[in-house]
Amino acid sequence: MTKRKTVISILKQILIVLSLSTLVACAGTRSGEERTDSLRSDCIYQPSIRGYSVLDESNLIVSASGRRQYHVALQSRAFGLRSNWAIGFKSPTGRICSGFSEVVFDGHFDGESIRIASIREISAEEEEDLLIRYGRKKPEYEQTPEPQDVKGADVEELDPGADDKTPRD
Repeated sequence: MTKRKTVISILKQILIVLSLSTLVACAGTRSGEERTDSLRSDCIYQPSIRGYSVLDESNLIVSASGRRQYHVALQSRAFGLRSNWAIGFKSPTGRICSGFSEVVFDGHFDGESIRIASIREISAEEEEDLLIRYGRKKPEYEQTPEPQDVKGADVEELDPGADDKTPRD
């Protein structure tokens, strides 16, 4: 093998390693569309979906079997989502995942659809917090702010003996 072929072979191997490293690094990061509070994105097995609650035009809580709850955020606002009788989920697989699954609404399955930006499994406490934040539930108690020291004007008596004197006619 000539020296030139050896150098070309080594350069090809270096190029392959750099390309694979870039792909692995990109696969480990999230895109700007997937802005969620958690570091992972969950999927929902479509037949396990039992119900949903609409928080606003771009957020839902989806109930699944096993008493699991998921916060589903849409990529854009779905105007009219709150007033629809039913929504559906469209996915090329049997799993509803962020990025390629969609929420279909308008009362029938050939209506408007909006892509899902993120899905995150939530606890019962997180569900209650979301319901309170979006005005779907009133908090059980409201925290009163701690009293703060307020500096006020001091009252100064001008005539200390004025109380003792009674006016005479």
